[in-house]
Amino acid sequence: MTTLIDVQRPVERTDPTESPPALMNADWWTDRMVMDSGLSMTDRPIVSVGGGIGSFVTVDYLRIAGLPPSEIRVLSNLSHPWQTYEHLATVSQIALDDRIRSDAASRPDNIWGFPSYAVSEALRERTPMPLLQILLEPVFADFYTPRLRDVLDSIAREARRIRYWDMLEQCDVECVRRRIGGGYFVLYRDRRVPGSAYRVARCRDVHLAVGYTGLNFLPELREFRESENDFHHVVNAYEDHEHVYQALRRRGGTVIVRGGGIVASRVLERLIRERLDHGMPTRIVHVLRTYFSGAHGRQGWARRRGHHGTAYQGFNYPKSVWGGQLKAQMRRLDDDARRRVYEDIGGTTTAWRREWQRQLTIAREQGWYRVLNGTPGDMRLDGDMVTAEMCVAEGTLELRADFVIDCTGLNADVSEHRVLGDLLSRGGARRNGLGRVDVDHRFAVRGADNGMGRVYLTGAAALGGPFPGVDTFLGLQIAAQEIVDDLARRGHCRRMNPISSLAGWLRWTTGRPI
Repeated sequence: MTTLIDVQRPVERTDPTESPPALMNADWWTDRMVMDSGLSMTDRPIVSVGGGIGSFVTVDYLRIAGLPPSEIRVLSNLSHPWQTYEHLATVSQIALDDRIRSDAASRPDNIWGFPSYAVSEALRERTPMPLLQILLEPVFADFYTPRLRDVLDSIAREARRIRYWDMLEQCDVECVRRRIGGGYFVLYRDRRVPGSAYRVARCRDVHLAVGYTGLNFLPELREFRESENDFHHVVNAYEDHEHVYQALRRRGGTVIVRGGGIVASRVLERLIRERLDHGMPTRIVHVLRTYFSGAHGRQGWARRRGHHGTAYQGFNYPKSVWGGQLKAQMRRLDDDARRRVYEDIGGTTTAWRREWQRQLTIAREQGWYRVLNGTPGDMRLDGDMVTAEMCVAEGTLELRADFVIDCTGLNADVSEHRVLGDLLSRGGARRNGLGRVDVDHRFAVRGADNGMGRVYLTGAAALGGPFPGVDTFLGLQIAAQEIVDDLARRGHCRRMNPISSLAGWLRWTTGRPI
């Protein structure tokens, strides 16, 4: 039920270091309510909440479309837009000189996609090999993917060019509330100063790019950590777990790896490399809930390679998701039909890379790597070892291991995120067929419009909508383009045409600031 405080009755002033209950208990706020609460208020036409790569990409489009920094505010608990991505990548065993799972043209720093990462690498290192790989992929060579270092350096360069830090305010965002008369209020406070006062940003439009809620632990792993108070033997691949590899390097041991995605592949690569390089008797048990022994999926375009339990696919989704037949089809479908397509094209996959296959072949032939297909059960700490039960086809199997590494992903439950949960309960937003936040093809949150204002949402929280590839570099760019086109249609920024786009690209290629 919508809650609104009487706009004629002054709101009792509160301590500005405490979240004002009179505001927090109201679904709609007025200017007078905010002023009476004693909180300082600033005005910006557009506020982006998140500050990661999703915010950066959208702000980049807005700046290229002609909006000055004074009209954009980024509210974030991050000091730079690639901070979270770099952390998750490095702890999940992608070193700065390793290659990520993204194609050559998916450049968060370059809305035009040219020159691609492959062209830039070929020019920088004066070698034709990246271009040759592009020509031969994927039949005679692996898909080209850029190095993590090159991606981060290019984002940093573009952030300086668009004056990103002039728009950034480091803070913790509490909530987004609708404003009587149109637009929104964003409640936040400075994260760098303990006990700092709350503030309010009044804006016409809000862009949310808040990423995942946190780390995801399967029930049996979470129960083990809570009951045993042990965060050493059972770890998530997305948290710092370097101690696992250091221990194995000294004395070897047994490791259980859970999951079959790209992160599991990275962890397996590191474990295998550690054994091959240091000669310690490390044993790996790879546990998969779903086992693929061959090609699988719907007949036709949705078929995927399966091999030794793992599903293989070059990228997260078929390429037609980002700009072909499948993208157009998804826009036309209703929620039920769209959910069925997501079931066909979704699922955990990893990339097929020749070096990884070579490593796994060696490990299988030498007998220190094996795959188990089953459902994990209870886990307990037995001395300095973890005992885990596995329900397999033959019955119950008991495994003993020195460490368990969970590679099953991140927590995508939008209701557990403070801002998104509040938007669902008080901001008019609703869930889509996959349980994420429902957005339209413009990435505007359905039900959250307010007069001339819109709430836009990009990233993982929008999965299940008209566009599948939301949690990818290219997906974030497509979403930003849709948002900027919608703002231009509403008359709030310049619509880019071929001439202005060419001029913008020339400024980008020469590194001229905007």
